[in-house]
Amino acid sequence: MLDVRCWMFAVVTAIQPEAGEAKGLTLEKLHYSRCPTNLKMLSNDHIKQKLVEKFNEQVTAFEEPYGMLTFEAPKEINLKVLNFLYDDEELKFRFLTDLCAVHFPDLKGKELAVVYHLHNLQDNVRIRFKVFTGVDKPDVYTATGLFSSANWMERETYDFFGINFVGHPNLKRILNVDEMDYFPLRKQYPLEDQSRVDKDDEMFGRGGSDGFGTEKTDHGTLVEAEKHNDDENII
Repeated sequence: MLDVRCWMFAVVTAIQPEAGEAKGLTLEKLHYSRCPTNLKMLSNDHIKQKLVEKFNEQVTAFEEPYGMLTFEAPKEINLKVLNFLYDDEELKFRFLTDLCAVHFPDLKGKELAVVYHLHNLQDNVRIRFKVFTGVDKPDVYTATGLFSSANWMERETYDFFGINFVGHPNLKRILNVDEMDYFPLRKQYPLEDQSRVDKDDEMFGRGGSDGFGTEKTDHGTLVEAEKHNDDENII
């Protein structure tokens, strides 16, 4: 849509040269890169350029997985970066799509990442912003002062990863019970031994050692047929 608007401006300027002169353009200079600023496509390169101009070497690790600009900054300036992305009249990242965390047990001092997914609704551009914190002191400033939607997102992230969002108005568990004394999505618990044969999981729909819950009969699964012992189909 923005491309069409830019070329329409070029056509109008060609028909009415005075319009181009008013914008400081000539026919020889008419091309996409000279479209008025408010009609330009917001590119990843331009977003990166503005971030680097504002924060210099504090913004790092720029990449574009699947075309989405992704970058990192120190956790101490997370609010400065978020506010800049929100307030800048070109960037306008004013919608918080998601806020979540990731646990990297092998990154000493940076075990926990807080990830912000931001959306510029006007230009339909999305970016991903990360900050890292140590698991021993997982403190990150809350974004609730900028995004109301961050309230429950940060509570969920605290609930499952233990991120302490400093300044949050009501940081408490949102899905798990208050009595839980651990954070279940951290990668610090042993995985289940898949070779175990000392238990029967048929009640959980995974099938037991004899095929209960998985072997099909005319009456449903094997375990259902044995329990009911009739010829009715089981749904």
